[in-house]
Amino acid sequence: MNLPNKLTILRIILVPVFVACFYLPVKGAMYIAAAVFVVAYFTDMLDGYIARKHNLITDFGKLMDPMADKLLTAAAMIMLTAYGLCSPIATFLTIARELIISAFRLVSATQGVVIAAGKIGKLKTLMQFIGIVLILLGNPLFNRIGVPLDQIVIWISVVLAVWSCADYIIRNLKVLKFD
Repeated sequence: MNLPNKLTILRIILVPVFVACFYLPVKGAMYIAAAVFVVAYFTDMLDGYIARKHNLITDFGKLMDPMADKLLTAAAMIMLTAYGLCSPIATFLTIARELIISAFRLVSATQGVVIAAGKIGKLKTLMQFIGIVLILLGNPLFNRIGVPLDQIVIWISVVLAVWSCADYIIRNLKVLKFD
């Protein structure tokens, strides 16, 4: 169990902590949730950096790292939707994309093919992070002037999610066998 894998496990553990923050009976619970979300997000960046730099890439990491990311994002969007802070359509499209990509990766893995994340998908992840944090923080700076930047960024992430899903499938159609 190397450090990147421990960071992935930490991210998985932080998901229920993040969700629990929504139910804290204290003023500022969303700020606490935002802090937990940011820490969890940075464990993702850190584990990937360490794994690549020190050649600590494992099968566990290849499988669980993307799952931890999906759990964190899905939990955030579901909780924000439950609180009326995020569109159910945005949440549905985001989670549907993640399920489709996961299924596609599973099919490719059975053929011994590992498909790396593309640039559009990485940009989608960054936009999701920014949008979720902006929502959790109450759209600071822009809320006072009436610009719903948090929602704009979330919808940009949804467009990127759909685009990256289509791109991912088109680029990797060869792993599907229709016979």
